Amino acid sequence: MADEEDECECPACEDGLPPWLATFADLMSLLMCFFVLLLTFSQIDAQRFKAAAGSLSKAFGVQRQVRENFSPMGTSIIAQEFSPGKPEPTPVDEVKQSTTTDAPNLDLRPPVESETVAEKQAENMEKQLKESLKDEIKEGMVEIERKDNNVIIRIKERGSFDSGTADLKASFNPVMKRIIDELVNTPGRIAIAGHTDDIPIATARFRSNWELSAARAVSVVETLTRDGRLRRENMEVKGLADTKPLEPNNSPENRAKNRRVELMVTPFGSSEAGGTAGVKVPGLEESFIGVLR
Repeated sequence: MADEEDECECPACEDGLPPWLATFADLMSLLMCFFVLLLTFSQIDAQRFKAAAGSLSKAFGVQRQVRENFSPMGTSIIAQEFSPGKPEPTPVDEVKQSTTTDAPNLDLRPPVESETVAEKQAENMEKQLKESLKDEIKEGMVEIERKDNNVIIRIKERGSFDSGTADLKASFNPVMKRIIDELVNTPGRIAIAGHTDDIPIATARFRSNWELSAARAVSVVETLTRDGRLRRENMEVKGLADTKPLEPNNSPENRAKNRRVELMVTPFGSSEAGGTAGVKVPGLEESFIGVLR
């Protein structure tokens, strides 16, 4: 009986969890999150994660928008992620499938229409020059030739320059004016090249055929740009001496043919209108004349 009375004297238990359990549960949750983060940081590389995510997105063809009538085209994950899988050399650290929609302008050649326009321009210029300079052509002072989309105006020494000099004759100015009129009608790149024969020259003004050929080309350029209708930045000057003969230098007649100044005109409609290698005209005339005089 005494035992039963003692048991009845115990206080009644309160409802609910004890107060300390909430603090314990919070501590355990925080410890679990802490160790989960440690485990995550030790196993995942952020860069590799981004690369893998990018590979997956590209592999499923979601890296760009495509039209409805084209199926998505993706990148091979094997080729991108493993170096032995690269099918071809590439300057960048990236491998993509070669498709016409991704790179439609790999062929950088100009459209056929541009070449057709340039060819027509060159053909018209050739006809106009031959008609305008028919008398000079008959006299052997000028030659007109067309190569592909280029028109070559060949000024012979006869009638244009005295032997061993680089000054255009005043009587040749009307011929130059007609040439300028045709060049204004069909603008383009103009490469002016002076040529000589193989007989060396050594005078007080010209030390070699290089200087003579360059000075004659500069004289032609000065005449072309005198009235301001032709743009100097579209011209180039070359002095080639006897390096590009038309005929073998084995007779007086052939040497006379090789002494010339050539104007190679490339209309702007041609893919070659970017010009050929040479010395640009702006500022060059003054330097040549200063040295030669």
